Amino acid sequence: MTDLRPSPRVHGLDTLRALAVSFVVLHHYTLFVGSDDTFGWVGKIGWVGVDLFFALSGYLIGNQIFAAMRTPQGLSLGRFYARRLLRTLPNFYAVLALYYLWPGFRAGQPLLPVWEFLTFTQNINLEPGSAFSHAWSLCIEEQFYLLLPACALIIAAVGGQRGGALRWSWGAIAFIIVAGMLVRGVLWQELVDGAARPLNSYYKYIYYSSLCRLDELVAGVALALLKNYHANLWQRLTAHAHAALAAGVALTALTFYLFLADHYGFAMTVFGYPMLALGFALLIVAALGDGVLRRTGIPGAGKLALWSYAIYLTHKQACILLAEPLAARGFDADSAVAIGVSMVVSVLSGWVLFRLVETPFMMLRDRYLPSNLRAPAALSAQPR
Repeated sequence: MTDLRPSPRVHGLDTLRALAVSFVVLHHYTLFVGSDDTFGWVGKIGWVGVDLFFALSGYLIGNQIFAAMRTPQGLSLGRFYARRLLRTLPNFYAVLALYYLWPGFRAGQPLLPVWEFLTFTQNINLEPGSAFSHAWSLCIEEQFYLLLPACALIIAAVGGQRGGALRWSWGAIAFIIVAGMLVRGVLWQELVDGAARPLNSYYKYIYYSSLCRLDELVAGVALALLKNYHANLWQRLTAHAHAALAAGVALTALTFYLFLADHYGFAMTVFGYPMLALGFALLIVAALGDGVLRRTGIPGAGKLALWSYAIYLTHKQACILLAEPLAARGFDADSAVAIGVSMVVSVLSGWVLFRLVETPFMMLRDRYLPSNLRAPAALSAQPR
């Protein structure tokens, strides 16, 4: 775990991550630049890319934490937090600086107070329509990074024996899923149904809310728990990768259909997100198992996955800023030229951020904080 060499990439996870960022880019283009018909149903349902990112983060971060906890050295909270901050903050601060120091970058959109971004509380009671609004998902992820390792260590200490800690862990996961459904149901009935601006209330109190959007994150954590503490069951699951892929595709397709039919209704508000969580969890199992999703490398998916965080941060404003000059040259937002230029610039802007900001800090992290362990692995005594 202290090896400085990068771990080999998994084709299946890269494919899912590339799919997630592609969904988000197409959705934001549909929402802020194009029209409902620009990308058809894909553009309308593309918001689920964020939920897929949540599921992937839950698994990847949970796996790091549990793998470290199983070693003799154990998990270092300080090292974990430092590694996470070096991974997420440099890109975020660079883009945040563009919004606050370059007024033209905002394209006339209002900005929230900077402290809400710096404390990762911007998503709390967030009104739709402000600049850098898509940072709401980063706030939830940072809150998740802060709480998950501490909760894991507390449960391990309180649970005592291995079986007790596991029971507490699975109980916590079940509680969060059920509580999320109950909270969303109550909020929908009290604050959305019959509201003067129901869509605004839905986003403000449910869609952007930390308490309402934990389903996919804890589903990913559940997979990490299976992998690290239920090895036999995990092996049986991943051995049926094709069945998991078929089930995951079928369930996500059904959930997409239901969300497209009634995104803001009571039933989908309560049950839709757990359905997404289960469907995406099955796709992650398929991506990690011995099947076609893991073995097949889609051209370009690895690069998109590598740059996905940077693309997520930059793409929305890149598309918004390009729309007016392209329209002035006769290229409508739904034209092939406008779409093509916007997509290329979205990827290019992410690549620039990745190369100039993310890469140097990742090199620093790998050099000085190569693992989440409490102390570096002891070197074997060498004969003289």
